[in-house]
Amino acid sequence: MLVIPAIDLKDGQCVRLRQGRMEDSTVFSDDPVKTAGHWREQGARRLHLVDLNGAFAGEPVNGGIVEAIAKAYPDLPLQIGGGIRDLKTIEYYLNVGVRHVIIGTQAVKHPPFVAEACKAFPGHIIVGLDARDGWVATDGWAEVSTVNVVDLAHQFANDGVEAIIYTDIARDGMMQGVNVEATLRLARASVIPVIASGGVSRMADIEGLCEVAKTDTGAGIMGAITGRAIYEGALDLAQAQAYCDSHANGAGHMSGGV
Repeated sequence: MLVIPAIDLKDGQCVRLRQGRMEDSTVFSDDPVKTAGHWREQGARRLHLVDLNGAFAGEPVNGGIVEAIAKAYPDLPLQIGGGIRDLKTIEYYLNVGVRHVIIGTQAVKHPPFVAEACKAFPGHIIVGLDARDGWVATDGWAEVSTVNVVDLAHQFANDGVEAIIYTDIARDGMMQGVNVEATLRLARASVIPVIASGGVSRMADIEGLCEVAKTDTGAGIMGAITGRAIYEGALDLAQAQAYCDSHANGAGHMSGGV
């Protein structure tokens, strides 16, 4: 299982939000490229980037920073989400060196777009499902839909999606622990590997996810995204990844650089 540092971009800075609220942000760095290098030095095998401004604007806003990170660390796989609504944006990010592109709002509002993107860019598409109490949210989490997260995941089973990032909005940025039960429920129901997000704040969360990473059904949990915890020192990235490596087992493990 991969432990994936998050770099959330807002107004050119590296920030963390609480429960997705733009007005409740903490600035951790005004140099996202340097921050990416720091996590690479700490042993990160993949970075999770989010264009927060783009998520609300519906188009890339911090794309230049993403490009700068990709050029500075070409050997470090990047995944990017936020404001990705069309094939042109996906092509742009892949051309500048991003490995995976995350489709969130469009996956909910127009599910066929996911299949279209997977066909156009096979092996590069991740779906981001952000939920509150099991119901999917869109538009930078500003809107909560009437779509159940497990039901929606089933729609992408045959599209060629590389992974599903599942975020529990209520836990995100709150340092309250990851929702292992909900993540496991989705992993068991899905043929697509799941990446946990939201509330990954301590070693106990990593241990809990590793324990259930290989499920009896479904594709399992292949990674965990963490943000505020590693910035504030509540979770040590190198220690967490070392623990995952020592407990690697089958479907629950993903080698570096993928």
